[in-house]
This record gives sequence, structure tokens and C-alpha cells, in this order.
Amino acid sequence: METLASKIRDIADFPKPGIVFKDITPLVKDPVALRLAVRQLLQPFLGRDITVVAGMEARGFIFGALVAWELGLPFVPLRKPGKLPYDVQSVCYDLEYGSATLEAHVDAFGNDDKVLLVDDLLATGGTAEASCRLVEKLGAHVVACAFVVELDALKGREKLAGYEVHALVQC
Repeated sequence: METLASKIRDIADFPKPGIVFKDITPLVKDPVALRLAVRQLLQPFLGRDITVVAGMEARGFIFGALVAWELGLPFVPLRKPGKLPYDVQSVCYDLEYGSATLEAHVDAFGNDDKVLLVDDLLATGGTAEASCRLVEKLGAHVVACAFVVELDALKGREKLAGYEVHALVQC
């Protein structure tokens, strides 16, 4: 995954001092790297019993929608508050630099849906764990979580104990 790692740049002190932001814009700007990332994200899930792909706002929309398209599955966006026009369910959670809320339409998932969650980055695991809770609150089952980048030192994988986790680049 050196090709992908070389397309992810560090931005110091963003969005606040002490945070090193992993910028994936060089990766999505490069069509070869983007195609490689999408193929590697979905590879472990080919032939698996997955019925829906969900992605977390906002960069999870990029990778999640492309993975869903490649798998021929529906895509469900997990959004920030106030962005969805229909009845929603929500969950609140802590981030490494604040707190946030995710929402999804109440009819986003069926009770028999098996969901692959996709995002660009696994840091402390707060967003991913909240996404799992939101999907399950709406009656579906989380099959696995897939990430382009995992920040090992922040131990986000620990918050996802009990879920299959797939990450392309470890930092």
C-alpha cells in the first residue's frame, strides 16, 4: 500500500493545534490511486453477504459511494445534523477534538440489511462506533468497517471490538 500512503499528506495543526490531519485530496485527485483504493477497500468483501454500503460524512461519501457502485449495492449517507430532509434517527459521539452527531433517514436500512461501513480514516474510533450504533438503531446489522487510513496510535480499532475492521494504510 506504499502507493496509497504516498498520496496521503500530513497537515500539521489542523483543524487545531496538536492535530496532524491526514489529507486524502492528493489520493482522490489521482484516478489510478483512487481506483486502487476503492478496489482494495472492497476486495475482502467480494462474495460476502452485504446488502448496503454506508459512508460517514463527508469523506466517507467519496469512498463509500464508489465501493457501493463497484459492488452494485445501494449507498446510505450518514450525515451531520440538519442535512437530511426526512424523518431521522441520530447518535451523538465524541471526536478526538470535539463532539458530533450523525443522522440517517429512519427508512435508510431494512431489518435484514447487512451493512459495510466505509470511511477515509479510523482515528479514535468515535465516528465509526457511532455509525455502527446508528445502523443498528435502525435495525440493520454491521458486517464490517473499511477505512483507507488507520492511525494505530489512537487505538480506534479497540472501540470497534466485535466488528471486522479492514484498513489499507496504517500510520
